[in-house]
Amino acid sequence: MRNVIAIIALAGFCLGANAYGKRAPYIVEIADPYIEMHTGPGRGFPIFHVVDRGDTVEVKMRRTDWFKVRTERGVSGWVSAEQLSQTLQLDGNPTEIHDPGRDAFIERRREFGFQLGDFDGANMMTLYGAYLFTDNLSLELSASDITGDFSSGWMVSASLLHQTFPRWYVSPYFALGTGLLKIEPKATLVQAEDRTDQEAHVRFGLRSHLGRRFLLRAEYTSYVIFTKRDTNEEPDAWTAGFSFFF
Repeated sequence: MRNVIAIIALAGFCLGANAYGKRAPYIVEIADPYIEMHTGPGRGFPIFHVVDRGDTVEVKMRRTDWFKVRTERGVSGWVSAEQLSQTLQLDGNPTEIHDPGRDAFIERRREFGFQLGDFDGANMMTLYGAYLFTDNLSLELSASDITGDFSSGWMVSASLLHQTFPRWYVSPYFALGTGLLKIEPKATLVQAEDRTDQEAHVRFGLRSHLGRRFLLRAEYTSYVIFTKRDTNEEPDAWTAGFSFFF
């Protein structure tokens, strides 16, 4: 059954490969006499460059109410939403500035969060960080603390995650990954040794955008622990938690 799950996951990655394209650049034309470019996203950062009326800039990213832009000559800086709203799109229509929220969720590139759950009967707490290469594909690094009645330990892992429908409000995803699992038995009656084993996992989950920059995640993970004994272990984990993005 686990081999079937892994094959399905790999097939999904292949089918989703065509979606890994870059967005078309968003270019606007300056309509005011000029706009001011700051060295950072805020009025406290100095103005170092101005762009004159009739010139165009490419909008690269947003941070709160500031936008990073690049001029035709390759100069990059930050422009306020107030000034950017006075520009024109290439078709002549005014540039529309939306509040951070749904657009920011779709265009996010970094995500951090925590999750709580059950790891084969033990309590599990996980902290993770992710970088999104595209709307569909991301790399996640996580560190987990595991506490049970008879043993405790930790796990660090890396996962490649694919989100097939990134624009859905409740979006399914799956991941493949590997890592290290450290187990420290609490047994006192029977002598037991600490273990450090490699693990591989396949994960299925749901991600929901709660609003602004917050997400809810719930997921199921199936592990294979490559032990030094004759047989491997196959624990499961159910976790849920919150994350924020920027």
